[in-house]
Amino acid sequence: MNILAFETSCDETAAAVVKDGATILSNVISSQVDIHARYGGIVPEVASRQHLLTIIPVAEKALTEAGLTLKEVDAIAATVGPGLAGSLIVGVNFARAISQAEDLPFIGINHLEGHIYANWLSGARPELPCLCLIVSGGHSDIILMEEHGSFRRLGSTRDDAAGEAFDKGARILGLPYPGGPSIQSVTGGVTTSLSLPRAWLKDSDDFSFSGVKTALLHMAEEKGERDDSWVKEAAAAFQEAIIDVLVSKTIQAALRTGVKQIMLAGGVASNDALRERFKADSPLPVSIPPPILCTDNAAMIASCAYYRCISGNIRDKWHDVIPGLSFAT
Repeated sequence: MNILAFETSCDETAAAVVKDGATILSNVISSQVDIHARYGGIVPEVASRQHLLTIIPVAEKALTEAGLTLKEVDAIAATVGPGLAGSLIVGVNFARAISQAEDLPFIGINHLEGHIYANWLSGARPELPCLCLIVSGGHSDIILMEEHGSFRRLGSTRDDAAGEAFDKGARILGLPYPGGPSIQSVTGGVTTSLSLPRAWLKDSDDFSFSGVKTALLHMAEEKGERDDSWVKEAAAAFQEAIIDVLVSKTIQAALRTGVKQIMLAGGVASNDALRERFKADSPLPVSIPPPILCTDNAAMIASCAYYRCISGNIRDKWHDVIPGLSFAT
């Protein structure tokens, strides 16, 4: 089964063709990061207009690289939410137009569920039940996946998501947007004597990163004039504090629930320090997609759509965008 999928929930225009939920035939991503960097963050109206300009060339390239025509595609999928309304509208309307013109099924996919299915595109199939940590700019969730289509949220962020915290922390330190990659780039090989607090929220699987962000702000204000060496140490301490909580709480939840393995998903899962820490600390097997499949992409949407198709759970009601679409309970 060949599925052509689209992902336009934020600032990447992506299209991909995936065979049988596991084999990537093409995975095309047009990033807007350089456009939004000048503003220090994503401008929704700019993002949606850029999607309009790039969606057709991206779709054509995905089919060309896959070596297929639309006549050889079995279904069309697209992210319907959560995400920016204007961005979602471009991808969903374009995908639905193709599905109607070619008389193909349309499958609407939850963006967060799609992130989880990046783990099925890395060669090995994860064992269920498993625990998934979804970490991105807008989400930090611990999800129990008992079987395909069955998800239960154990914990989430009470304030800033991890990716959002990285963006704000980088801004405090004078590092460029996006914050996660900027912080990672200056902390490689850095040993820091600085320390920042952790919010453990005992007896809960929830996260909170607003406190460490505020502590970093106070530390920077007290320092006053900052040289490159101090910025690197502060960035390392900030990254370490966030990763410490993410890894420790996820492993604790995994051991408590008796799952077979841990999966990572979302843009922050591309962070090298986070990946290495999980590999070093987890007593359970850890599945981590390649960085290109951690950030927003359409291959993960196609994989998720495949499992929706074979289970018969296409969810006809998801034919329109749902910017605030929830995931798991």
